[in-house]
Amino acid sequence: MDIYAALEAILFAAGEPVKIARLSLILDTDEQELARIAGELAERYAKEGRGMRILRLGDKLQMCSAPEYAPLITKALEQRKPPMLSQPALETLAITAYFQPVTRAYIDRVRGVDSSYTVGVLTERGLIEVCGHLEAPGRPALFQTTDVFLRTMGISDLSQLPPLPDMTNGEGVQKLQQAIDELQNAVTPGQISMEHLDGEPAKE
Repeated sequence: MDIYAALEAILFAAGEPVKIARLSLILDTDEQELARIAGELAERYAKEGRGMRILRLGDKLQMCSAPEYAPLITKALEQRKPPMLSQPALETLAITAYFQPVTRAYIDRVRGVDSSYTVGVLTERGLIEVCGHLEAPGRPALFQTTDVFLRTMGISDLSQLPPLPDMTNGEGVQKLQQAIDELQNAVTPGQISMEHLDGEPAKE
């Protein structure tokens, strides 16, 4: 069995992130070796200028289209490009990304305003998700960023986020502004994964 071809076939058919641990079990190889093979494939795709990419998203792998072809794919499939995130949404996303897992009450406290609408928008767009509940009265939901967030940012894990400005002097969300600006600059047209080639709107 050609493990390179097998990995390509699985990721192509999956259309969504697949855990490296599961892939290594199916392909009868250890996780480190599988990660190396995926890295080689990713480098080969990029070097040869192929229309596909293999992304590592934390402990998962996903096959996506190359970002430079997103406008053509959107046009071909008549997909409407989702609107850009508003400043309140970027603030909420930055707070979640840097301090996760967080409750909506925590986000409200940092921003100084009610964030229920923006939390809903980010959840709907798949950028954040509920990851549990706080052991406190009312058991409020805890939110974290998702694989879609990593893919949109073009990073493999949260350690690759721009460094967070010093928050020790109590200036709150003002100290997040630099990070928010960097997040906004980093967001590029989303890579469209194979799961979206059936005509469903691509998430960015």
